[in-house]
Amino acid sequence: MKKILIFFVIFLVLITAYSCKNKKASENGEAVSSAEAGGALDGDTSYAFGMAFAAELKDLDLAFDYNEFTKGFSESLAKGGKTRLSEEIAMQKVGNAYSAALQVRTESLRKKEAEFLDQNGKKDAITTTPSGLQYKVVKEGSGVKPLADSTVKVNYEGKLMDGTIFDSSYARGEPIEFSLNGVIRGWTEGLQLMSVGSTYMFYIPSNLAYGESGSGRNIPPYSPLTFKVELLEVK
Repeated sequence: MKKILIFFVIFLVLITAYSCKNKKASENGEAVSSAEAGGALDGDTSYAFGMAFAAELKDLDLAFDYNEFTKGFSESLAKGGKTRLSEEIAMQKVGNAYSAALQVRTESLRKKEAEFLDQNGKKDAITTTPSGLQYKVVKEGSGVKPLADSTVKVNYEGKLMDGTIFDSSYARGEPIEFSLNGVIRGWTEGLQLMSVGSTYMFYIPSNLAYGESGSGRNIPPYSPLTFKVELLEVK
């Protein structure tokens, strides 16, 4: 529910900013179309509004009655119109439905994560630490090991549990440097196991990564992350 409300606030801010832009253009004698001025929207623009709302809800399993959805939308926008429900009751219903759908989605994601980590932990050469971090030694180096506050240089590739690559220094063609006390807990712990010259696979539970919030649109909530990491240097 909070996410939807935040989206609405941002949406209103954008509309207000765009209205100010059109007002200024009009004052300066510039041509403004009826759609830009707040008149009837063309088909593509109306369609875009639908896409914008759907983008915030598509991850939830909500089966709308589209006839009633359209009716509620149009009656709320109509000047002098009267809605069947009060605003208070409407918000309660939206909140209840959103919370229930979010709970179902959360349980599903957590179940998938648990199954993934359980199955992965049974594979050959996988070691699980007390924190739940899983790792596999691909190549063991012979250099120094970093400390929790060391700065390191690494090459890496990160994947979701479905195999989707969400980040890769290999793809960018350049390793990265960072301090181990400024990254996710799974990296802080895992890289301290490595010696310079090593390559490890890490399987990081969500509670050692981005947890219930995820990270942007690339990493969903409750996502275990798989990383191939090559430790090049300890600064």
